Amino acid sequence: MGYVSKEKQTFTSAVGSDLDTFVTLSSVHCDGWGVATIDHDTNVAQMIRQPEAAHTSKGFSAAIEESISDGALLHLRWATAGLPVSENNTHPFVYQDVSFIHNGATYPPAALEPFIASDLRALIQGDTDSERYFYFVLTKIEELGFVEGCKSAANYIRSHIDYSSINAMIMNENQWVVICEHHPDRAPEWAPDDYYELKYKADSAGVLVASTGWNQPGWTVLPNHHMLVIDRNTFTVEVIAL
Repeated sequence: MGYVSKEKQTFTSAVGSDLDTFVTLSSVHCDGWGVATIDHDTNVAQMIRQPEAAHTSKGFSAAIEESISDGALLHLRWATAGLPVSENNTHPFVYQDVSFIHNGATYPPAALEPFIASDLRALIQGDTDSERYFYFVLTKIEELGFVEGCKSAANYIRSHIDYSSINAMIMNENQWVVICEHHPDRAPEWAPDDYYELKYKADSAGVLVASTGWNQPGWTVLPNHHMLVIDRNTFTVEVIAL
């Protein structure tokens, strides 16, 4: 989940009472939680995360109330099989003014590592495919710019890497990109048909984007194989095919 808004606020005020329903998803996505904030017109992303279930975490409750920003990402982790539950493996991941969260998996977890710029590869601290995905996106951003870098990274993975889902949110101080790219037939066997779907809600006050599985009346589905690009200066929203 993420939001950008004109005024600084908490997730509770941005989402409303349905936030509690979203947090109940951590009964399954129980291997960690994290919040990243990046205020408009600043150059440093702030992050707090813990490798425990959000719905029983006192730290999570405090973080949600104390994270006041005009742009933020929230992640509830369900660890990929074989990858440890630890703080270094918990989302979000941040670098300078960029924050990142991912839902899904690439196979094997280190598949993208050879394609990460050497200076960024040296920053990897954990075991996950998600962290490597993050630094691969940053590599492409450094080459092509923010939006084109995100698009190029997603399309490289689509063409060359095995994956279940590379749904991701990437935010900096001026833009927010949401990637919707997944194989619906590779969701968990128990999962509902819309498991990997992403939805968004936009108005003049800001934009909300989140995964499904909780109450989202009136939200718009972001089509698979597309990116959502949000301008944090104007709050314009553009849907772009990958």
